Amino acid sequence: MNPTRRSFQALAAIALGSTLASAWLTPALAQASGSYPQRSVRLVVPFPPGSGSDVAARVLSQHLSSNLGQSFVVDNKPGAAGNIGAMEVVRATPDGYTLFFGSSSSLAANVSLLKTMPYDPAKDLAPVAGIADSVTALIVRSNHPAKTLPEFVAWAKQRPGKVNASYGSSSTQISWSLLNKVAGLDVTGVPYKGTPLAVNDLLSGAVDFTFADLGSVLAHVKAGTLRGIALTTPKRSPMVDWPPIADTYPAFEDITGWIALAGPPGLPREIADKLSAAVQLALQQPEVRGRLAFFGLSPMPMAPEALRAFIQSEIPKWARLAKTANIQPE
Repeated sequence: MNPTRRSFQALAAIALGSTLASAWLTPALAQASGSYPQRSVRLVVPFPPGSGSDVAARVLSQHLSSNLGQSFVVDNKPGAAGNIGAMEVVRATPDGYTLFFGSSSSLAANVSLLKTMPYDPAKDLAPVAGIADSVTALIVRSNHPAKTLPEFVAWAKQRPGKVNASYGSSSTQISWSLLNKVAGLDVTGVPYKGTPLAVNDLLSGAVDFTFADLGSVLAHVKAGTLRGIALTTPKRSPMVDWPPIADTYPAFEDITGWIALAGPPGLPREIADKLSAAVQLALQQPEVRGRLAFFGLSPMPMAPEALRAFIQSEIPKWARLAKTANIQPE
């Protein structure tokens, strides 16, 4: 985790201190902040089932349902790099019954990668809670001749213009584009509506490699059908024994994805605070942390105001990464 993210989490911890000590993080949680929720809550995930956001939403939904006494139902709305799902929430009534399981793509990176954005992540969505960091990796099929990053780069350089990379999110688009630049490759990117779909075409042999969050590929790696080569993060993950790309190419910057919960603009603060407290409570539970870790996710607890500041800082960061990777808005 980089120092900036640590500082935001430190601020979040201070902001949450009194909240986490309050009585509404007990079984009486559902009686606080009025009577919310009184019916089921929809969690809009802007990517297909199996994506990092989807996995995190399904892990958290069970605990939110238990803590708040109503069902939290995951609703996948993939498409337009996450903007279709985001707009469902932007247009929703701000009553807390439609929420957004967003990510670094839909809440930050898309601003720089798309020519037109139908919403402003910093203004048109109400931040609720940080959820998790997501580790991304360079993945090939298990029968690929390359087992290390230098071997992979050498293999790709022998095939200029003939190597295809699938990607299903903004962070993975930046990942292959930046590798293209720092390693001097001539790779063509193939976009998908979500990382699981990009992984499926890698498995079928339609593309040569992909960048994917660990949650989308670990089952395939364990089954022996896919192989990890390297990570986009600056440090190794306890989940896998793959080195950071930056170990070989120091110019490859930290590309750490993340997941966060947001609501429609105008979401009442008392509802946002109640939801945030329930999320932080869930993230403290060993079984939740264990399930997130299984999918390569690390808890990233943040209260609403800390998350707001974090998103505002991430938008220019992803803009810089996109510029460094020579990506033109589409």
